[in-house]
Amino acid sequence: MKKGWICLLLACHLGMAYGQKNVIDEIVWVVGDEAILLSDVESQRLYMQNEGQRFDGDPYCIIPEQIAIQKLYLNQAKTDSVDVSESQVIRAVDQWITWAINQSGSKEKLEEYYNKKLSQIKEERKAMVREQQIVQEMQKKLVGKIKLTPSDVRRYFQHIPEDSLPMIPTTVEVQIITMEPKIPFEETDAIKARLREFTEQVNSGKMEFSTLARLYSEDPGSASRGGEMGFLGKTSLLPEFANVAFNLSDPKRVSNIVETEYGYHIIQLIEKRGDRVNCRHILLRPRVSDKELNEATARMDSLYADIQSNKLTFEEAAMYLSFDKDTRNNKGLMVNQNYESSHAGTPKFEMQELPQDVSKVVYGMKVGELSKPFRMLTDKQKEVIAIVKLKSRTDSHRANIADDYQVLKALVENRKREELLKDWVIKQQKTTYIRIADGWRNCDFRYPGWIKE
Repeated sequence: MKKGWICLLLACHLGMAYGQKNVIDEIVWVVGDEAILLSDVESQRLYMQNEGQRFDGDPYCIIPEQIAIQKLYLNQAKTDSVDVSESQVIRAVDQWITWAINQSGSKEKLEEYYNKKLSQIKEERKAMVREQQIVQEMQKKLVGKIKLTPSDVRRYFQHIPEDSLPMIPTTVEVQIITMEPKIPFEETDAIKARLREFTEQVNSGKMEFSTLARLYSEDPGSASRGGEMGFLGKTSLLPEFANVAFNLSDPKRVSNIVETEYGYHIIQLIEKRGDRVNCRHILLRPRVSDKELNEATARMDSLYADIQSNKLTFEEAAMYLSFDKDTRNNKGLMVNQNYESSHAGTPKFEMQELPQDVSKVVYGMKVGELSKPFRMLTDKQKEVIAIVKLKSRTDSHRANIADDYQVLKALVENRKREELLKDWVIKQQKTTYIRIADGWRNCDFRYPGWIKE
């Protein structure tokens, strides 16, 4: 144990014992050469409490063990040089801060809850997120790719009692046609003129690009960081954006206006590193008036009537008339892009996985039924007019191999992954120095090997 830790531990034990108030701090666990402090546990408890997580037991037993397991992974990550990108961490922190402020009601209430300034909360959260992401990458490396055959899944399925099989929520398959309102030339010209004005202000030295991005950019993910996107490769960017960003060479100059499916951008280079680039951008989106939306609705009403009168099929209309490039080549059939879902990559959706506007319409529909036109907001934040057709519905049921192979396969993969990681933790416990302070040992730990005789 390091000398500084011994001093801190002695000072704390001369002060207050665990559970009493006014303790400045205390080392409660040591894992390898890493200390877990009482303040670490309290901080984690507050974050989990704010996120609505419930503790199945004593949080002062559960949380230190969770942190200790994380320390094992982080120690291995140092040995194996496993790391994550700064931009990836910042994006996750910004998303969490936005969510937390909305949950609390205001920035001031969030600061009051944690008894810290927002800047301190951000830095603390940043360290926490970085460690969580490194742990996830380390776990992926340890487990590798789990390969299962259909017979592996069937064998697992056969050994589970029927009443222990998971319940599969209702799933649907949905076809969609979208129509985008026409953007008036005046609106497009006004946006381009505004971006040219921003460019002139930056190039002349009147304003910093980052200041303009914070004030005016309509990309919520980067605006708060002065438009900075972090280091990204070409495949992480839209082709038209990447072509311009990777051709920039002078960080003091601003690019020409770039049009993408998100709107109109101007870009400023920050730094290039090999095949990755870090740049700032300002995004402005065209505004669509009720007049244009009403006109698009009228066009969709006519299309709806033509489908209903069998002048053409829904599938034909989706292939030749839909604006949705992700579905029109698939006869309008939507594909689940939620990679955390057991239905990822398939046309199956649980209701909460559908876009909210689509879910509201589909909920009360019958199989084969066609909706009337409705307004919806796409994942690109565009307001469009849509009609949907409910292709199939599978009601909630106990999992079976015929209908739910992908779900059961994911379940078996998760079990195998958990077993491999559990075995790894048990092995690391045996070879790692571990010390738990008095008053923190009387716990029903998930891994009993923490306390060594």
